[in-house]
Amino acid sequence: MHKIIVLDDLSDDGMNLLRSTEGFSVTVQTGLSGAALRESLAQYDGAICRSGVKITADSLQGNRRLKAIVRAGVGTDNIDKVAATRQGIIVMNTPAGNTVSTAEHTMAMILGLARNVAPAHASLKSGKWDRKSFSGVELRGKVLGIVGLGRIGQHVAGFARKFEMQLIGFDPFLPRGRANELEIAMVDSVDAMLPQVDFLTVHTPLTAETNKLIGTAQIQKMKKGVRLINCARGGIYDEAALVEGLENGHIAGVALDVFEQEPNTSSPFFQLPGTLCTPHLGASTEEAQRQVALEAAELLVGYLKNGEIRHAVNVAAVDVKTLRRLRGFINVAYRLGVLAIQWHRGAVSKCELQFDGEVASEDTRLLTSAFCAGLLSDASQQPNLVNAEVLCRELGIEVSSQLRPANVTFNSLITARADRDGQSFEASGSVFGKNLSRLVRLQHFPMESFIDGHLLVFTHNDVPGIIGYVGGILADEKVNIVQMAVGRNMNSPGGSAIGILNLDSPAPEKALERITQHPQIASARILRLPPPDFEPDLF
Repeated sequence: MHKIIVLDDLSDDGMNLLRSTEGFSVTVQTGLSGAALRESLAQYDGAICRSGVKITADSLQGNRRLKAIVRAGVGTDNIDKVAATRQGIIVMNTPAGNTVSTAEHTMAMILGLARNVAPAHASLKSGKWDRKSFSGVELRGKVLGIVGLGRIGQHVAGFARKFEMQLIGFDPFLPRGRANELEIAMVDSVDAMLPQVDFLTVHTPLTAETNKLIGTAQIQKMKKGVRLINCARGGIYDEAALVEGLENGHIAGVALDVFEQEPNTSSPFFQLPGTLCTPHLGASTEEAQRQVALEAAELLVGYLKNGEIRHAVNVAAVDVKTLRRLRGFINVAYRLGVLAIQWHRGAVSKCELQFDGEVASEDTRLLTSAFCAGLLSDASQQPNLVNAEVLCRELGIEVSSQLRPANVTFNSLITARADRDGQSFEASGSVFGKNLSRLVRLQHFPMESFIDGHLLVFTHNDVPGIIGYVGGILADEKVNIVQMAVGRNMNSPGGSAIGILNLDSPAPEKALERITQHPQIASARILRLPPPDFEPDLF
């Protein structure tokens, strides 16, 4: 049974989906903070929130159960994503659900600011008929600067074009071809657009890079009479700089739907002329609330039931088809990680993964994460696909990968190399048949071996009698051999070789001591891999 906690008010559409999904139980607890929030989150598998709750590092401290947090909305700045990632908690948002509503609200703010709608209405309500004081400006021909051209920014551009505004934009991720379709003149920096704009709107997340993106220095570069709009996140504009610009007359108008501190009932903007403020209403339409609630519920159900990852902000996306197609290779990568850490007896400094053949064309980040999770399988942390690479970096383990899609001996091959104090380990694995994990190379020896259960690995010279000698010792100790694989350097009879025996139970230490007493056997060790039917629970 998956237990879900809903931390903010959520539309009935989303709640109904959660409650009607078999295997899910839902609890609603709003207004939580501090210790109460931390204790509640520790009891659930998934959480859905809006902007009303702050999920901090303290909120997630010691949490061993929570697997996913979904923000019913776009902005995730109320969630500590670094802390969530380290805890192995995936964070997802719903970027599409409130796109139209927020873009429409942005245009409403632009229009309201241009035509002084709010102060004119207030004047009429006070009993005055004053047309002269509220003369505005047309949008036609004015230059609208748009910082951030994701879904919302592009919709704003489309609406503004209908008003015959000239569009200028900054977004390092928007292809120039798409910008041309939208009739947006792109610039290489925010500063480059500032002297040209009559109106400026921002549609970016609040990050270290966008915090106070527009301050006093930027406002001074703008023409006198500029109008600024923010329906994205409070803090992108420096509010003190906006107040200064309004008071000295450089800024003609400021329209804010979001603020540095929310809730907010005492902002200086509420008293200043030339302002238009709303209480974070960008997504506050019936349609948007239904859509984000439904999408949030779908994301959480898809992840907890099927491992599907969509709209994640702290891990690569994984759809169900890809997950199903790569499940066997996820298992191989994980087992190679377990093998590497046991070979080096618990300490690794550097790892490199090589993906050959068809698997190199897949999203190998998923496989790298699986390898890292296997590498940390005996650690005190709880590694999964979200946090495994982060935990490796924190332990000082350097992990890299390379892709080689050209033809190889196997259709797909994963090779792992792990170093410790100058000593190197190398192993290759592949998938046979219907997701059968197989080891096909250990160190420089090719072979075909199971990669599960108790493995007795011994290195020796390639001379007669070795296998019989080892088998006799195991028989003395009542240890049954399940399968045997041997490998040697190609075209070198009598040279170095390796043997791998899959055992029903681990060989005792005294058996290993007897095995290495043979003059032709250099080493012997037991490695403990997951059982054959094991699939890593990495979600």
